[in-house]
Amino acid sequence: MTEQNEQPIEEMFEDPLADPAEELDRLAAERDEFRDKWMRALADAENARKRADKERRDAEQYGGSRLARDLLPVHDALSRALESAGEDQRAAAAGLIEGIELTLRELSNVFAKHGITVITPKHGDRFDPTWHEAMFEAAVPGTIAGEIIQVMDNGFALHDRLLRPAKVGVSSTPAS
Repeated sequence: MTEQNEQPIEEMFEDPLADPAEELDRLAAERDEFRDKWMRALADAENARKRADKERRDAEQYGGSRLARDLLPVHDALSRALESAGEDQRAAAAGLIEGIELTLRELSNVFAKHGITVITPKHGDRFDPTWHEAMFEAAVPGTIAGEIIQVMDNGFALHDRLLRPAKVGVSSTPAS
C-alpha cells in the first residue's frame, strides 16, 4: 500500500523557527492584536453595563409616566370642584367639600412620592415654551410681550420630564 503524501520524516519535523527574530515580531504583533481586541471588548462590556444601568434608572423613574398622565385629569377635576364651590355650597355640603380636599391632598402626596410636580405659572411670569403651552396671545396694556396674562391649566412634570405643559395666555404687547 502506498500513500500519496509520502514525505521524508526529516521534512515533517523541520524547525518552523527558521528566523527567530521574524517569529518574535510575528508573535508580538499577534499579541498586540489580541490585546487590542481584548481592550475593545472590555470597553464594549463597560459601555453596555453603563447603558443598562441608565435604562434601569430611567425605567424606575419614568416607567409610570403613562399612568401618571392618566391621573392628571383626576387632579384637575378635584381642583376645579374645589375652586367652583361657593360659600353657600361649602356651608351646605361641608362633609363633601372636606372629602374632596382630603382626596386631592392624598393624590398630591402620591404625586410627590413618585416625583410628579405641579407646574403652576403665575400672572406676570415669563412664558417658557419648555414648560408652558400658549393657548392665545393678546395685547394687554401694562404687560410686556412674552408675559403670562392668564393661566387656564396647570402643567405637570415627572422628575425633570414634562408630562403636560401648563396652558397659558401670553401678552403680545409690543415694547414701547
